[in-house]
Amino acid sequence: MRYVRPETAEEAADLLGREEGVSRILAGGTDVLVQLKSGLVEPDLIVDIKRIAGMRDITPEDGGFRIGAAVSGAMLGEHAGVKALWPGVVEGFELIGSTQVQGRATMAGNLCNGSPAGDAVPSLVAAAAVARIQGPGGTRDCPVAEIPVGPGRTALGKGEIITSILLPARPARSGDAYLRFIPRTEMDIAVASAAVSLTLGADGRVAAARVALGAVAPTVRLVDAAAECLLGTGLEEDALAALAAACSAACRPIDDKRGTIAFRSQVAGVLARRAAAIAHQRAGRTS
Repeated sequence: MRYVRPETAEEAADLLGREEGVSRILAGGTDVLVQLKSGLVEPDLIVDIKRIAGMRDITPEDGGFRIGAAVSGAMLGEHAGVKALWPGVVEGFELIGSTQVQGRATMAGNLCNGSPAGDAVPSLVAAAAVARIQGPGGTRDCPVAEIPVGPGRTALGKGEIITSILLPARPARSGDAYLRFIPRTEMDIAVASAAVSLTLGADGRVAAARVALGAVAPTVRLVDAAAECLLGTGLEEDALAALAAACSAACRPIDDKRGTIAFRSQVAGVLARRAAAIAHQRAGRTS
């Protein structure tokens, strides 16, 4: 096994692109090191990207924030600007693991792990976040929603790595929230989860919305039909009931020991309406 610590993203992409064997990227390492120790993977090449310029930076950009691929949960949770603009994104990321894990885990790593239950991903999808990707052929931008393509699989090509994630600017009177259900009180993966981002118009009614569900389909699911249930409303009971129904109808979960199809589908709707209420309250507090 070779361990390489490149100086640039271009060098990292070139190394990964030319490697004929199994390769892994080391950013936080909370997934990779567990895989190594458990014998799930024996990579021929490990590329450590933590020392590449910008990978551990949070940078204001066009009214939003660009989050480097090696920014940890602890770093993001201490950033007042990101917490104020996208509190639901930060909350989702901070649910991953223990305090020790938070010191290392990265949002980009959680995304690239490809798990439908990843806590960082639904709120990123609801936020319309965009990943910047470096590959052997150059850079490209891709909506976060298009990165996962199945459990453990992503749309990244050979040699491609995520270098940063852009959380965009948002209008005044906007809010977001993320909620999940887990059997334990902490340090568990979601049985179902929901993220809602919305913006209020001058009349106080919902002018724009995005709703994303986690752990209820092979990938995080953006539910346009659920968002449409909120538009033009003040989150009256009938709007929330329609939102919950649309979310439950969009679920395509599995039956396993952690939850049945019926349970996951129902809980996803409940979480979505609760997240919408929190996002609505937050939007009303902003100016």
